[in-house]
Amino acid sequence: MSKVLVTSQGKNLDDDLDPRFGRAAYFLVVDPDSMDFEVLDNIAAKTMAQGAGIQAAEQAANSGAKTVLSGFVGPKAFVALQAAGLQICQKLEGLTVRQAVEKFKAGDVEYAGGPNKQGHWS
Repeated sequence: MSKVLVTSQGKNLDDDLDPRFGRAAYFLVVDPDSMDFEVLDNIAAKTMAQGAGIQAAEQAANSGAKTVLSGFVGPKAFVALQAAGLQICQKLEGLTVRQAVEKFKAGDVEYAGGPNKQGHWS
């Protein structure tokens, strides 16, 4: 199974999924088969006045993941993720990173056809 990138509020699988894609604290790149993971800090995007979603999408595209698991993804980030060939699963807020990956493994996630959050400046 391909790696997934999960937005996270912390650096561990049992930390809460960060509902914000572009301004997530961290990204955990998880191998769903082994649950091994790598932590990517998203500090650059968190401090940007605008363009955080696009910056985060670039980092996601370079992570080796094929799917993004998050709560909300804005329109610019969504387009950038799709252009990079990543699939996007949204509406996973309220879960831990581990729970989100388990839902993904079970096929209990919905692939998004569009963004589910307005742009930062909308």
